[in-house]
Amino acid sequence: MSVTQDELAAARQAWGEGLIAISKAYEEGGIEAARPVAEGVLDAAYGYNLGPVLFKPTLASGDQTFRPTRTGALSYFVGHDADYPLDGGFGLKGWREMESVTSASFIEGDVGMWMGWVILTDKDGNVTKVDKTFGYKKDADGALRIVLHHSSLPYQP
Repeated sequence: MSVTQDELAAARQAWGEGLIAISKAYEEGGIEAARPVAEGVLDAAYGYNLGPVLFKPTLASGDQTFRPTRTGALSYFVGHDADYPLDGGFGLKGWREMESVTSASFIEGDVGMWMGWVILTDKDGNVTKVDKTFGYKKDADGALRIVLHHSSLPYQP
């Protein structure tokens, strides 16, 4: 049940497609449409069923910098949660494309880690490039689950 490079690539692709699906659902039906799509993305991609997920989103700060719970992750992606008043909904930003550029990966048995850039393009052609690290673990059913997600904007000296 070892993780493969192809599985790491497929997991990143699925994550990007999920982000795009959240954006499109929001545009078509508002938050009521986006929230269930985001919940499905979280349940399919992340390992909250395995325990806390080490999630550090790009645009989070203060006491809410880290999001080890599904509720905190959901708020980051779709906002509209009074418990997370600074969340604007990263998944609601009109995303249309996602590309990942690998720096390096590490695989040991049922754990795989990936580090590189994720390049997101919105519906207006604006590009956002983020430094990204994903850590994955296979669950009991053999599905690759994100258990570590660190994201930050590139350092600008």
